[in-house]
Amino acid sequence: MSHFIDILLMRLPHALRVILRIAFYFSLLGVFLPRLTPRLFHTVESFLSRLAERKTLAVIAVFFIVIGVRVSVLPQLPMPVPGIHDEYSYLLLGDTLAHGRLANPPHPLWMSFETFHVNWFPTYSSKYPPGQGAVLALGQLLGHPWIGVLLSAAAMCAAILWMLQAWLPARWAFLGAALVALKFEIASYWINSYWGGAVAATGGALVLGAMPRIARHARTRDALLLGLGIAILANTRPYEGLLFCIPVAGWFLWWFAGKTKSPVTPRTRIVWVFAPLAFVLLLSIGFIGYYNWRLTANAFLFPHTLNTRTYRTTGLFLWDHPKEPIQYNNEQFEDFYNGWEREDYQNTWQDVRKVSAEKLTRSGSTYFWWGALLVFPGLPFVFCDRKMRLPILIFLLGTAGFLALIWSMPHYAAPLTCVIFLLLVQAIRHLRTIRLGGRPLGLALSWAIFYLLATDVGFSVPRHVCDQLEWTCKGDPSRAAIGKKLSQTPGKHLIMVRYQENHNLHDEWVYNGAEIDTAKVLWARELDPAQNAKLIAYFKDRQIWLVEPDTDNTELIPYRPPRTSSPQQ
Repeated sequence: MSHFIDILLMRLPHALRVILRIAFYFSLLGVFLPRLTPRLFHTVESFLSRLAERKTLAVIAVFFIVIGVRVSVLPQLPMPVPGIHDEYSYLLLGDTLAHGRLANPPHPLWMSFETFHVNWFPTYSSKYPPGQGAVLALGQLLGHPWIGVLLSAAAMCAAILWMLQAWLPARWAFLGAALVALKFEIASYWINSYWGGAVAATGGALVLGAMPRIARHARTRDALLLGLGIAILANTRPYEGLLFCIPVAGWFLWWFAGKTKSPVTPRTRIVWVFAPLAFVLLLSIGFIGYYNWRLTANAFLFPHTLNTRTYRTTGLFLWDHPKEPIQYNNEQFEDFYNGWEREDYQNTWQDVRKVSAEKLTRSGSTYFWWGALLVFPGLPFVFCDRKMRLPILIFLLGTAGFLALIWSMPHYAAPLTCVIFLLLVQAIRHLRTIRLGGRPLGLALSWAIFYLLATDVGFSVPRHVCDQLEWTCKGDPSRAAIGKKLSQTPGKHLIMVRYQENHNLHDEWVYNGAEIDTAKVLWARELDPAQNAKLIAYFKDRQIWLVEPDTDNTELIPYRPPRTSSPQQ
């Protein structure tokens, strides 16, 4: 029989063959051992069910289990080295907040330090909202920014478990949290980099978890958590968070107007729910305005919008057309903004199909695994489930907004994480009810889904695979090694970075922290001789070095200005 199956599956992709083979073996267990199968799986499930029923303990346990498991695999998956443009900008934001301020004054020689996703006027600051930077700042104060990533990832799992407990029976909620932990907390760029989506996913979970609790009990605590979740979304993924909250707002207004079956009186709705929620939302709006004012000198101008106006000529949405090219201060910006971005998307239907396929492929590997294909028999029941209508609406609206963007990474849709796993677990619940001739086929397949995810993660760890998309979490250790070496060398240092014409525009080395003049090690871009001379004169008390990432990125030599005109104008 096994040989026959192998012949039958020979022409399928290898990953799909593995999935179908394992599903076949689990199905055999359910078909030929119909009495043993429930007892076998019940033995494992009963212990976890007892823990799951103690809901508060389960939430706390998940938080610390995630931390313990991730720390235990540090020898195979060490603390990540940043490498993506966005990571360095988030780290700048975290460093700024760790220094007790929201922004930094612009530097007089800013052109030498100019880099991606960073504003220089009216302040030197990251373009990103403060949510992710806040957890990096917490980690930095505790010893390393990645500690903040670890804590935020554990908080995400705990928050999603808390959310699922409001929608599902306790043991199914615990299963959902286990799936989230396996998918995101070990071999995912969300925990193995500095630009993941754990904070935004936590915000979405707080919102979705507070909704049914408010409907049942109308407690102030849940109203405050709903407001906190909305505030987190607004300060991490404002656009995606807005789409997430539109159906929530509709549901809340419907409930507040007394259109749902609820024993809660109108006065209770106003005093114990609406008033505290409004208070939190007003504080959030006030903070966002203040944050914008401190960074852009305009309470209504977001740092991201300012950065787009300053540097980008391409649009954000699929229907946007590019503007006229901008002249930049260095060749790397010229290649990135006037070259790569404009060439990668040119508003054709072919480009729409290309970027959409890219988004679906990347998101599929981030949120799902091959074994999740086995859940398909249970999905039709989910769409017929009245209780799931609101989560499905949130998912469809959020997905449409995600696909409407030209460039999207999976963590852009992070607010939907809790919705995705709620629907997945509900589909597994329906799958478990499927029987073939009275035999528990669905029960066996549900365990195959979990087994395949656990196996996939288990194989990733010894192979040092930080994510299915390895480029999302594979920073260049050479830059970090040079920085560490000079940080242990007496004196202060300025590193001039010289790029070649064939430079990879995604491999940027010129990034600095919140402090420039007082930093022990600075990275600067080699520009024209006049600008370089100003830079050297300004930092005359520093040892000046040259690195050439495109030739030998480990060599560090004393800097000598080139005899001819600079290769970068």
